[in-house]
Formats: sequence, C-alpha cells, structure tokens
Amino acid sequence: MQTKSWTMPGLLFLFLILSIVLSTAIGASGLSLLDLDPETIHMLLFDVRLPRVLAALLVGAGLAVAGAAMQGLFKNSMADPYIIGTSSGGALGASIAIVLFMGFALPVFAFIGATASTVLVYLISRRNGRVAVETLLLSGIAVSMFLSALLSFIMFMSGKSLHQIMFWLMGGFWNISWGDVWVGALILPACLVLFLFARDLNVISIGEEDAVHLGVDVEKVKFALLLLSSFITGIAVSVAGSIGFIGLIVPHLMRILVGPDHRLLIPSAMMAGAALLMWADTLVRILPTEIPVGIVTSFFGAPFFIYLLRSRTRA
Repeated sequence: MQTKSWTMPGLLFLFLILSIVLSTAIGASGLSLLDLDPETIHMLLFDVRLPRVLAALLVGAGLAVAGAAMQGLFKNSMADPYIIGTSSGGALGASIAIVLFMGFALPVFAFIGATASTVLVYLISRRNGRVAVETLLLSGIAVSMFLSALLSFIMFMSGKSLHQIMFWLMGGFWNISWGDVWVGALILPACLVLFLFARDLNVISIGEEDAVHLGVDVEKVKFALLLLSSFITGIAVSVAGSIGFIGLIVPHLMRILVGPDHRLLIPSAMMAGAALLMWADTLVRILPTEIPVGIVTSFFGAPFFIYLLRSRTRA
C-alpha cells in the first residue's frame, strides 16, 4: 500500500475525535454548561452523555467492521452483519427476556440468541467439513425467517410487554450505563483480531480456489470471520438493540472512498461507522421528543443506499 493511501483513515480519525468532543458537549437538557455548577456538569458529562457517546461509538464501529467482513466473505456488497440471522436471534433472545423475566439480563439473552442463531446457521451449512458461501447465505435467510416467525408469535402473545419489545427492536442508547460501555468495549479487541484477517479477505475475494493455491486455509478463515463477526454483532445487538444500515452502508461507502483493500477498508469503516452512529444518536437526543436511533439510521440509510445502487448502475 502506498503511504498516501492512509490519508482517508487519518482524516476519519481526526473527524472521529472531533465527533466525540462535540457529541459529548451537545445534549438535550437545553441548558448551557456555563450556567451549571461544576458538580452538575461533571454528572451530566461523565454519568449521562459520555457513556452514551462511547456506546454509540463502539456499536457503530463494530457493526461497520462486521459488515465489511460479511461483504468480503460473501463477495457481495449487499451483505450486512445481520445476513445470517444474528439480528433475529438477538431480538428473539431479548423478547424472551422481556416477556418471561421482565427484562432481567436482557443483554445476556440477546447475545446468547444472536450467537446461537449464527452457530445454528453454520452447522446447517457445513457439509463434509466445508461451508459453501451460497449455502451459508440461504441457510441464514431460512433461519432468520424462522426466528422472525417465533419473534412474531412472542410479540402477539406478549400483551403489555409489546411496547417494550417494539422499542427495543428499533434500537437506541437511552438506557446506557457505564456497565453497557464495558460490555461494548469487547467489540474493540474483536475488531483488531478481525483486522488480522484483512489480507486473507483480500485473497478470498479473488476466489476460493485461487486462495487455496495461495496458501490460505479458506475454511478456517471462514469460520474465524463468522465467529468474530457474530461475536461483534451479538455484543452490539445486546447493548443497543437492532440498528440497521450501519453495517450495510458504511462499508459500501468506504469501499468507494478507499478501495477494496481490507487493510484500509476495515479501519476506515470502523471509524466512519463509529462517527455516523454517534451523530445519529446526537440527532435523536436534540429532537423535541427522542425517538429510537434505529429509525434515524433507516430513514437516512435506505434512500442513500438506493442512491448508491443507482450510481453504481450508471457507472
């Protein structure tokens, strides 16, 4: 790689630092920090805003990196972290926690659901020690639809818990605490480990047979990428619910800006995803009535993705 190729990740890093500062300074209280006493400012910044900003950073970074890995693995820019049923599994786990245990240990149930659904898809797809990407994709769709049916049944039978389930499914950071931030921090080492597979992803994107000839153990790399992506997505879903389009749009956009080399794409997507979700959450905080951040990402993400698709078709 040329040194100048790191210009965009460098700019994204500076933008990310600036975004952290501004997102922490902007709040929904409607009060100027200059009008508050030091104790209140400390509580507002470090107990309310900063955990929320950091959680959005971690979730956004994780979803974008997992999306980049899934798009590279499936060799399809339409893939996202939820493509193999991770989101549906997490939503089902969270709904069970809400209906049966009144929300107790909800993040744990969501993570178990997300991870279990991925393991199930992998086991269904595995034949003679190999996992065909096409089978993995179709199995993911089938399992996702089955889990969605179970989720619909639980929602139908949930009674007064339906509103809580719906609110969680739309994704948000309104109840974030430092405990959630520490859980979300597990995303960072997983992203770094996934980055170590950037070269292998580059080789696999050429073709699996070529990758084998170049010395890449394709099946082990696939398993590692699925495991890491599912772990990252499971943590993200357990912290903030199902937030769409970050893992789909950001890698796609970064691929246009920095190219397909995953050694550049993964860190760029990580920083862009973090900044995008931070600003989306900042936007919902300053609205007259706060809404789930998943609505904002979908509201802007869907039209933008259509624009990218049409631009790509014209090219």
